[in-house]
Amino acid sequence: MTAFTTRPEILGTFGVVTSTHWIASAVGMSILEKGGNAFDAAVAAGFVLQIVEPHLCGPGGDLPAVIYSKRKDKVEVICAQGPAPAGATIEHYAGEGLTLIPGDGLLATVIPGSFDGWMLMLRDYGSMSVREVLEPAIYYAGHGHPLLPGVSATIKGLASFFEKEWPTSYETWLPGGSVPGAHANFKNPVLAETWKCVIAEAETKHGRETQVEAARDAFYRGFIAETIDNYLKTAEVMDASGKRHKGVLTANDMASWSATIEAPLTYDYHGWTIAKTGPWGQGPVFLQTLSILKGFDLAAMDPAGADFVHTVAEAMKLAFADREVYYGDPDFSEVPVAHLLSEAYAAERRKLISADASFDLRPGIVPDLEAQHDLTMTMLGADSRTGTVYEPTMAHLSEKRGDTVHIDVIDRDGNMVSVTPSGGWLQSSPTVPGLGFCLNSRAQMFWLKSGLPTSLAPGKRPRTTLTPSLGLYEGRPTLAFGTPGGDQQEQWQLSLFLRHAHHKLNLQAAIDQPLFHTSHFPSSFYPRTREPGSLMVEANFGADVLAALARQGHKLTVADEWTIGRLTAARRDADGLMRAAATPRLMQAYAVGR
Repeated sequence: MTAFTTRPEILGTFGVVTSTHWIASAVGMSILEKGGNAFDAAVAAGFVLQIVEPHLCGPGGDLPAVIYSKRKDKVEVICAQGPAPAGATIEHYAGEGLTLIPGDGLLATVIPGSFDGWMLMLRDYGSMSVREVLEPAIYYAGHGHPLLPGVSATIKGLASFFEKEWPTSYETWLPGGSVPGAHANFKNPVLAETWKCVIAEAETKHGRETQVEAARDAFYRGFIAETIDNYLKTAEVMDASGKRHKGVLTANDMASWSATIEAPLTYDYHGWTIAKTGPWGQGPVFLQTLSILKGFDLAAMDPAGADFVHTVAEAMKLAFADREVYYGDPDFSEVPVAHLLSEAYAAERRKLISADASFDLRPGIVPDLEAQHDLTMTMLGADSRTGTVYEPTMAHLSEKRGDTVHIDVIDRDGNMVSVTPSGGWLQSSPTVPGLGFCLNSRAQMFWLKSGLPTSLAPGKRPRTTLTPSLGLYEGRPTLAFGTPGGDQQEQWQLSLFLRHAHHKLNLQAAIDQPLFHTSHFPSSFYPRTREPGSLMVEANFGADVLAALARQGHKLTVADEWTIGRLTAARRDADGLMRAAATPRLMQAYAVGR
């Protein structure tokens, strides 16, 4: 077995916080130290991430969270994924000359979900006020923060485009007309004022929960919704299609929507129960892959060896193929989750894994859904493009694409949060004048073809890639983990979990092992490309492992060491000892605890 040098886990008994930025991790811990619980800490950290990682998330974005409340003794999912607006019809987009929804601009926007999700978490599970959880974000937006090199590079790459096409973004991100340098003290005073106004609206009411509701109203039925509506009535901006388009989101869309709480999907695996989102996200892919892998002796494989990588990658290809055909908003389509997670189905899928890498997209055929299978495969054959697909925040790739952040929090009472905020990146669409943030681009995950679970329709949630994870060991809530990374989120999380569960690696050791992923299936992001048989692997697997994978037929792309993935994780043992770990990759993620 190959040996890898790892850092120790963070330990604590008071609380642990992990996130993709050190400032957010520190803010989360400070909230715990002030008497807040895990939910308060997650909310405060989430708003800070919108300030310090604006190329990865923003107030106009979205989030799913998998949480455990000690008070309720229950694992639940907060769905803050906004649906498509009333005007978002296939006919309208086709009338705009589109066959794919652009990856940026105003037509790519769905109802912003992030703010309502955070406020719902605060109201129903937290203990602090709106002011207390927003003040850290207001401070860093108003007084400044050291700008990440990645944010500076993103702004530099888009500077001329912003100046020509999105002048409101130019004003926000290039103050004074120059690109802010890496580590410069960067401010967003307009956004700071927006949050101050939200607090002022909230504090016209009495009582913590009533104030939270007033804050939600300010965003979705008050001055923020009104400002967005007024802007979109006249704005017509350039997007990835190469043409200018107007958006379809209205204040009425925002006023009629709110985040929801629902039961998670779960799967039992070797003493663990893994809780994920429903099929409006890609969470069931993780569970399906586990169901397939149940038939393999992964514990006997080297966790950094070719057999492990090949077996896991081939199982993931099968689960992701099913995602393309069957997943979608269950309020609009029949999603055969029970069938997809059944042992009988997994046994049939398992037989498809051989010693050779597959280059075919092989979804299973579910009884009574044969027509849906055929329609999807016909559509993918016509519209899915082949080509290189990358995760956008890896250091060796373009800085112009948006991505995601992740937070894990466990407090001394045992409350747990695993949350993956995303969307509303500074690259998504122009900054809304007077608010200091932009809208999201999540609608790009819909297809402009009728009859599919992921066909565009008003009120439908896009099938997002956001997928936080929570694990119960022998029935006890134990592990919160996740990562940014689009279609790679499930893949990197799976490596972490399997190495922790089967090979008994501690969280930091599991995260520090070399990572891999495939882009074999169609990307969820514009322009929806795929790379059949692909396998991206970190070079620190070593020459022998890479050669073995090549002999099995994998189309390898070898990335530099320590450049794939942004995993974080937190664990609470039965005796109350807490552990946390964060990836050293990109030198941004942190774990703190005491």
